[in-house]
Amino acid sequence: MRTATITRATKETQIRLAVDLDGTGKATIATGVGFFDHMLDLLARHSRIDMEIEAKGDLHIDFHHTVEDVGIALGQAVKAALGDMRGVTRYASLHLPMDETLTRVALDISGRPFLVFRTEFPAPKIGEFDTELVREFFQAFAINAGLTLHVETLYGLNAHHIAESCFKGLARALRVAVAIDPASAGEIPSTKGSLGG
Repeated sequence: MRTATITRATKETQIRLAVDLDGTGKATIATGVGFFDHMLDLLARHSRIDMEIEAKGDLHIDFHHTVEDVGIALGQAVKAALGDMRGVTRYASLHLPMDETLTRVALDISGRPFLVFRTEFPAPKIGEFDTELVREFFQAFAINAGLTLHVETLYGLNAHHIAESCFKGLARALRVAVAIDPASAGEIPSTKGSLGG
C-alpha cells in the first residue's frame, strides 16, 4: 500500500494529512481557506491521489502559514508513500489549458528537490487569497516531496484560471509520474540504482 499519514503541529498551524497514491481522487479538505481548498480538491481529483487534509492555522494573521505548512506536510506524505520509488514512471510533462491560459508542468521524482516557477499573476488576490501563495505552496511541496518541478505559465489573463492551470497541471503530471510502470515494476528508475543521492 502506497499510503502515508503526516501530523504536523507548530505554534502557527496544526495539520493532519493522509494520502493514498493508488486511490481514485477522493478528497476531504478543510483548511479554512476556501480558494485553497478548491485548489487542493482539484489536485486530488486530477492526480487520482486520495487526500484527507485537515488544517487549523493562524488565519487571523493571514493565509501564508497555513498554505505553506500544508505544502510541507503534503510533500512529506507523498515522499513517504513513494517509499524507495521502485517501479515508478518517475518523469512526466504536459501542457494544461484552462480557457485562455496555458501552463506547462514538468516533473521528475528525483529525490533532488528543485522548483522553477515562472508564473505571473495579473492580480495580487483571488478573492481574499494572495496569489503569491501559489508559489509558496509549490515550493514547500516540491522541496518536501523530493521533486524537481518546473511550472511555467506561457500565457493567461485571469488569475483564477492561471492558478487552476498550475494546480491541475501538477496533478496530471503527478498522476503519470507516481504510476507504476509495468515494464519496470520492482526496479529503481535510475542508472545509479537509487534516487535522491
